[in-house]
Amino acid sequence: MSHVEFADDILDRLRDRDPRFHPKAYLFVLSALHHVMGELDKPRHISGKELAAGVRDLALREFGLLARTVLGHWGVHATDDVGAIVFALVDAGVLVKEEEDKARDFRALFDFEEVFDRNYPWGAGD
Repeated sequence: MSHVEFADDILDRLRDRDPRFHPKAYLFVLSALHHVMGELDKPRHISGKELAAGVRDLALREFGLLARTVLGHWGVHATDDVGAIVFALVDAGVLVKEEEDKARDFRALFDFEEVFDRNYPWGAGD
């Protein structure tokens, strides 16, 4: 996972505002954003669907079979949670959004049990 840090007390404020998510969840979503942006030919705005896929891909790469367990430990159980984290980061001034971006863009994009457990990509990293 790429190294992401927050200035001052932003993580404490995020945690106070929404205690559902472990501070590492915010850092991981930002790392996933960095990962997705790094794969683009040139910088552009990415959609909620693209970021959720980036969270999925990075979790599989970083945590393998434990991806759903690790994310769940951090309070991230669905793509809706990724959206809640993104919009908390927007509200905290860490991220910016386009006018058309909505939390519903992250709603039920894929099922965590399906992508992390039932359809685990055995041998994909070989």
